[in-house]
Amino acid sequence: REVFVQALRRLGVPFVQCLAEADREIAALANRWGCPVLSLDSDFCVFDLAGGYCPLSGFQWQDVRAAEAGGGAPGRYIPALCFSAERFCGRFGRLQKSLLPLFAVMSGNDYADVPALEGFFSKVRLPEAGRGKHGRMRGLLRWLAQFGGPEEAVDDVLRCLRKHQREEVRELLRAAMEDYRPSDVKLEDFFQEGRYECEAARSSGLPPWVLGALARGELSPFVSDALILRSTFLHVQVENMQQPSAHSAALLLRQVIYGLLLRAPGGAEQPPAVCEFGRVQKSLKKTLVEAASLPAPFCDGGCSLEKLTEVPMSCRQLLLLETLGVDMSLLEPVPGHLQLPAAVTCYWTRSDSKVNLHQLKALLLMIVSGELQEMANDPDPPLPHAEDDSTAYNQFLRWKEEKLQSKENKDFDLDAAHSFCQWQCCLQMGLYLNQLLSSPLPEPDLARLYSGTLVHRLYQELKSTPSVENLFSSSPKMTQLYRVLLNTVKS
Repeated sequence: REVFVQALRRLGVPFVQCLAEADREIAALANRWGCPVLSLDSDFCVFDLAGGYCPLSGFQWQDVRAAEAGGGAPGRYIPALCFSAERFCGRFGRLQKSLLPLFAVMSGNDYADVPALEGFFSKVRLPEAGRGKHGRMRGLLRWLAQFGGPEEAVDDVLRCLRKHQREEVRELLRAAMEDYRPSDVKLEDFFQEGRYECEAARSSGLPPWVLGALARGELSPFVSDALILRSTFLHVQVENMQQPSAHSAALLLRQVIYGLLLRAPGGAEQPPAVCEFGRVQKSLKKTLVEAASLPAPFCDGGCSLEKLTEVPMSCRQLLLLETLGVDMSLLEPVPGHLQLPAAVTCYWTRSDSKVNLHQLKALLLMIVSGELQEMANDPDPPLPHAEDDSTAYNQFLRWKEEKLQSKENKDFDLDAAHSFCQWQCCLQMGLYLNQLLSSPLPEPDLARLYSGTLVHRLYQELKSTPSVENLFSSSPKMTQLYRVLLNTVKS
């Protein structure tokens, strides 16, 4: 998600991050602008969209074509599929578009689970449409086509249920169908004037600077979940399920984030807490995590979340570095944009993880390779060492291609994968803490910072061929960068 947000910024694509469920607001904006919606969410098949819905899986990305000569504008295009609710309904007789939300709810969707509807399906005789789930869905669509609108159809559904269930199910269906009505939020105002106003924002009680940063994507939804819902979800990666969750390594970082967001008033007996949903082995577990106590000036009575941006930047940087366990003097030799990853890597090696030297070196070599690629792709590189960097990059590409295409048996090392997952969790929470403190350290370019395939191959090679550490020896600049990073972390 963070890589995607950075890519949008780099490409100059305007975007807004909705505070609550975004589907209705997307549908409203699409209809306002007459645009199709691009997504992989099939719920957009149900909204009445003037421009239709283009599933991302229907784009032939490699097939870029020149526009045909004629009256149209010159240019190129990518063939894609566009779903039209109107044409879809035409496949089922006189099916009204207004009945699609009821169809979605009765078929089972993200928004509602109404077990009582099984009573309806056991009693009603649907038109023949084949077996299985899709057969039942086609039958349901043909059955709905006999009604003039959703109210009439709901009445018929309720007749098949027991009397004591009817009003409750009516309310459930009404509420679930409401989620397919385009929102009245005017997202257009955000793109034209920078204003994002919605009921969820008004009722949240969040400071204006937090709401603005969330809308601009400068803070993660992780922050609003902790603030509004008092709960967060820790996504599981490919990791060793027998070991504690990879997120355990970043627990202290999350506690400091919670401390900043939910500071208890002075003299509070119980520190505020957030309910985290994570894994224990292969099961989902709910854990109550207490917010960390903060140093002055963050714990002063007058320093609320609303005034966090008024705390001097030097204090914010000190809190970030003390949480990561690093002194700024240690980071000074490191290029500014790599200081946060370097500090996170220091934290990772001391956290609850069994990091070995090969894993650390593989990670740092991978970071250096991203820097080298950026320099090699620079259309106007700085003159000193430019030829060396180009030579080193071409050698690295040959090595990478040879190793990644090699049939040589390299077993997947689950423990190493777990360690690299821990590093990613630490980086993610280090990034969120840095953002919440208004970036006392520059934000790194995440896309070129990490490649799972590459770091695993480097780790395997280092175990059998230590000389791989000299992969960038033809570039003095990259060799120096690698040494600086390694010495920083080892220090």
